[in-house]
Amino acid sequence: MAMTLSAPPVPADWARHIPTSDPGPWARLLDAVPPRPAEIGQVVRNLGAHYRGQEADLPAATRSDVDLRWVADMLATDQRRHDGRPLDAERPVGERLQGCCLDHSLLAVAILRHHGVPARCRVGFADYFVPAWHADHVVPEWHDGARWRRFDPEVDPAWGLLPDPLDLDVEVLEHGGAGFVTAGETFRLVREGRLDPSDHGVAPGIPELAGEGFVLAELLWELAHRYGDELLLWDSWGGVPGPGEAMDPALLDVLDRAAALLAAADAGSDQAEAELHALYSSDARLHPGAEVVRHSPVTDEAVTVRLR
Repeated sequence: MAMTLSAPPVPADWARHIPTSDPGPWARLLDAVPPRPAEIGQVVRNLGAHYRGQEADLPAATRSDVDLRWVADMLATDQRRHDGRPLDAERPVGERLQGCCLDHSLLAVAILRHHGVPARCRVGFADYFVPAWHADHVVPEWHDGARWRRFDPEVDPAWGLLPDPLDLDVEVLEHGGAGFVTAGETFRLVREGRLDPSDHGVAPGIPELAGEGFVLAELLWELAHRYGDELLLWDSWGGVPGPGEAMDPALLDVLDRAAALLAAADAGSDQAEAELHALYSSDARLHPGAEVVRHSPVTDEAVTVRLR
């Protein structure tokens, strides 16, 4: 599906769609989904299955779903498979869209923006999926009029993985972990020598997608998603190193500044938000240009994809 990316949203303008989240001709389907975490979670789990976590129940014929990057394409694929049924009509697991946490989060963000609610994806690490492991993860957050609130629509409350996946601000240390930690926060801890990143990555046993280099690069995805470039987790661009490659040390100095600004922006500084947005927009190493390289996990091929 050919779409044209617009400029990234200006800071604090997360209530409007960009082409990634825009449902296009399928907008009517989102009318019926209340913009609340509980209902959103039920819908996005019904639409999508995790291509690795539920692999045994998913057909090889639809593996390429994981490379869908536009919500409009996701909804079009779903509607072809399910004869135009509403989004809350039950989909058998084997007929759901194959994707990952990004797809659940982007669909959630699309629903919220459709209803005029400011929303954005946050990239980071979650410690509640695999024991003693911090898995790279994406969750949405929405603004309730007073502050940003995060939730995990991929996690069914009945699973018991979190005290309350509908509100990640709920204290989770009682479960022996930190819950979800953003890439920016994790970056700063690693750079300050206060965190061993050896147990952070896609999954145990995949060393090229884990450890310090992987953790540091995640900050680039966090920045991209914050400012309207909601890219696949297997895209690379600008300063993003390929799997197993080291990051340019000169870029780390820039990312140190970006991480500090991100922390200040999250704490409510409008000035830091504006400075971070300007840094992201002006440094070609931080934002994607007209193309990205997609390292799809289902084909093991590096493919150049034109975005604009």
